[in-house]
Amino acid sequence: MGSQIYEANLWHLNRKSVARAFFNGLFWAFIPMPFQMLVSALLAIPLRANIPVSLALVWITNPLTMPFVFYCNYKVGTLILGSHDEKNFRLSVEWIWDKLEHIWLPLYVGSVVLGLIVGAIGYATIITLWRLHAIKRWKERKLRHKKQAN
Repeated sequence: MGSQIYEANLWHLNRKSVARAFFNGLFWAFIPMPFQMLVSALLAIPLRANIPVSLALVWITNPLTMPFVFYCNYKVGTLILGSHDEKNFRLSVEWIWDKLEHIWLPLYVGSVVLGLIVGAIGYATIITLWRLHAIKRWKERKLRHKKQAN
């Protein structure tokens, strides 16, 4: 990584690095795999995304939300692939390990699709909100300068 790790965009809050971090962190939050945070941090470097924001967003999937998010991913994957839903789906580690050979493809297809969609929504939302905030600040600044001139 060398000197790349010292790039300002990786640590400072600016519109582009935060928007990229939202895409990166939200995408990896939807992917069921170990070490999501590590992958998110490593990918933030070439993306020039804010590393702390990328890492924080991965925690959207935590032990409380993970079952619901991954079940939703699985359902979306079955819809996309047109595959049959596993009967008696249970959110338990034992059941998932027992059925993994049957559910892995719909789970990961749904995870990638929802990760891309949610990441893109996060990116667009940050770009839009940041721009609206900047426009508002410029208008306020203009008004202050007009009042001072009078």
